[in-house]
Amino acid sequence: MYSHGSESLIKQAREIQESELQKFYSRLMKLLQGKDHGHETVDSLERLRLILSATKYTRTLPPELQKMLLSLLSSPLEQLQVLSSAVLRETLALAGQAENYGQDGNSQLSSHKADLLLSQAESRNDLSALCTQLLRSLESRPSEGPTHSLAHTLPIVNTILTYSPESLTEDNITLLSKKLVDWLRYASTSQGGGASSGGFFTGSRSRQPLPIAELDGTVSGDFFTVLCVSQSFTEDQWMNVYSFSMLRHWLLTFHSVSGGAIAETANRLQLSLSLSHSFSNDDRSEIDGSVVSMVSATSTSSRLLPPKEHLREKAFQYCQRLIEQCDRKAQKKTDTDLQKACLVEAVCILDCVCIEDASFVYRVFPCIKALFGRLSSDLSFARVLLPVAQFYLNHGELAAVDCDCVWNLVFGRFPAELFNDPFLAHELLRFLRLNLENVQLRVPQYTRHFPNLFKFLAWDSPAVIDDFVDLLPSMVTSGTALELLHTLLDLPCLSATLVLQLRSMCLPISDSGGRSLPSMDAFRNPSFRALFLFLLRGEAGSGDTIDRLSVLLELLSETANWPRVVQCAQTVPILLHIFFNTVITVADKTLLGQVILVLLERSSLLLNVPKYNTDIHRVFSRQLMNLCKLHPSLVMEQSHELLEFAGATSNVYGKQEIYTHVVLVLGDYLSVSYDSRCSVRLITYCFETLEAVLFEITSSAPPSGAGCPAPRVITSLMSALAKLASRSHDLIPRVSLFLSKLRNVSRGGSVSWCDDEEDLVSIVTLGEELCALLKTPGVAQSVLNPPPHVTTPQWHQDTNVALPLQLRALTRLTQAHTSHAKSQHTPTSPSSYTST
Repeated sequence: MYSHGSESLIKQAREIQESELQKFYSRLMKLLQGKDHGHETVDSLERLRLILSATKYTRTLPPELQKMLLSLLSSPLEQLQVLSSAVLRETLALAGQAENYGQDGNSQLSSHKADLLLSQAESRNDLSALCTQLLRSLESRPSEGPTHSLAHTLPIVNTILTYSPESLTEDNITLLSKKLVDWLRYASTSQGGGASSGGFFTGSRSRQPLPIAELDGTVSGDFFTVLCVSQSFTEDQWMNVYSFSMLRHWLLTFHSVSGGAIAETANRLQLSLSLSHSFSNDDRSEIDGSVVSMVSATSTSSRLLPPKEHLREKAFQYCQRLIEQCDRKAQKKTDTDLQKACLVEAVCILDCVCIEDASFVYRVFPCIKALFGRLSSDLSFARVLLPVAQFYLNHGELAAVDCDCVWNLVFGRFPAELFNDPFLAHELLRFLRLNLENVQLRVPQYTRHFPNLFKFLAWDSPAVIDDFVDLLPSMVTSGTALELLHTLLDLPCLSATLVLQLRSMCLPISDSGGRSLPSMDAFRNPSFRALFLFLLRGEAGSGDTIDRLSVLLELLSETANWPRVVQCAQTVPILLHIFFNTVITVADKTLLGQVILVLLERSSLLLNVPKYNTDIHRVFSRQLMNLCKLHPSLVMEQSHELLEFAGATSNVYGKQEIYTHVVLVLGDYLSVSYDSRCSVRLITYCFETLEAVLFEITSSAPPSGAGCPAPRVITSLMSALAKLASRSHDLIPRVSLFLSKLRNVSRGGSVSWCDDEEDLVSIVTLGEELCALLKTPGVAQSVLNPPPHVTTPQWHQDTNVALPLQLRALTRLTQAHTSHAKSQHTPTSPSSYTST
């Protein structure tokens, strides 16, 4: 918040009287009329801006003061330009101000003026008029006005293009397309400023402009691009740079080929193909004996194309030239980075051109293919190759080329070797999110390489978790579901293994001066190498999991507290929920049964990260209930494994959450009403298994080191026994006798299996209620095993019963009574209910 002094100034600015404000205006105008604008003028402008911005109402300045402020926009002092622009943005524009200002040919178009004009445009018509004036200034000759004002024109137009592209008229689009062609293709090939070579002879002949150079220092023999080197640049060369920077945005916004133009595109196919093999003798770049490359060759027929098509052609040639220039070895490191950036932009522009006009695909693909072949072996160009992959994805099918090498690199080597590059991780995952539908349709390697992609998540999970929330459903298929589930549960192990892998590459095998980590020794041990290689595998299909997983978890036990591992473990529950929500839509009942088995198996095979086991057991419990509720017959099909899990007393103490829910699903869904294969023998076997566990935990003290079993475990066992007995009446005497003994033992005082008196009272109360209920088997069966229409009632929506009508009648009566009571302003008496 503001400091006390700042709040005082803002309060004064808000409470200023109109008379005082007018005096302040007059004093400021006197200051601005002077030639020297010193500290007092700057201070007054700052006060004026505070006064105007402190209130929510927009003020109108006196016309004379506003004109003075407008003139300050052309001041040589940057501070005055900034202050005057900030003040004018807080005011209402005078009528016709934008038009009058735009027609002022003597004013320099600065970025501050641009901000002002854009902020005071009140409608699309104002923006359209501004665009027209700006683009009209582009047609003026250098002698007609200040040429340096052009430097600000394209950024302004690009801003308008971003927020209101419909403001540009068709004439504006045609004009700017022509100007972009001129700036891109026909910029000067000589250095600006009349550079001199120096020496004794410095006459007029020696002051001739020097030619531009390439990044490797050689003289350029072709047209100017952003990768050309010069001691100083001319105005049209700067416009070349600006044009290239906005070219892709311009193409994406206005140059899409409509459905009605498909026939026209087909007719231009032969012409476009011929352009790549024809040369022009009248091209403006072919002056002074310059060496003309295949890229710069332009046919005379290209000049006859409409402006949009002509711009596409020049964009194609410009990008081809850039790719050629990137073959040269730059002399500076910064120039090498510039080459990579220009490669990315050039490939993206070529992609846009091919999307707009498919005939360019056959001309562009040889260049893109050669570029991929040249860069694919160098992983330092990984981020450059992602736009190449985008090009293959968009146009590989049309060009009928084999794209496997591209996807094996993108999904294979990139994640495997560059998983610790945050920029590549962001760009690759963003590429997948933006193209997910096409990737699923055209790239079979995508789902196979999910173990590789998960390395980004295991290394820096907080940064990429949002991406995987969107991508994970696309990786879940009937063929990958089980392995994907194991991989999610092993993500903390993968995170630890990646750390060990990097450390093993950086540290020598024998480091006598440092402390050796047991996990590092295990990573380097050949006998355990196969375990770690499975975690580091690049493709799915080698098996869902490994047999010696418990050994691997023990080897990695010391990594459980590493920050990167803990961060990774915190994201797993979120992804598990997404996995289960997706797998129920793609898997059949058989596969879901196998998923349940994985839940039971992996509940005891997890890396011991703090809170990780508890969180995973909570997810398992919830999803187990959801799966069994969706397919109740799964309990019957997996009854052997569920009973084996429920019969292990150790699970009561170590896995209380999931054990409770296993008992619940056995008690709820092991019934002939859900599966006709459920027999009395199976029910009896289940009853005996659960009875033995309940008897054991209530008749003996907990094992050493373990606490008392959770009360919910005991109550779920009691309820499950009662439900099973209600389905097989022969078991009722057994459960009644057991519950009676349990009640008698509890009345004797404290017990070793429950250390809370309130919990013990609740357990005894439940036992008494169940005993009373089981005395009438028919009632017990209907209460403990209610039919689905009772457990999920919708009586308030059923029009065939009287309850909705009664509810509506009671609602109206209540509303009528409330209105009557408010009108009387007296408490309602019993007689009023009767009358109502």
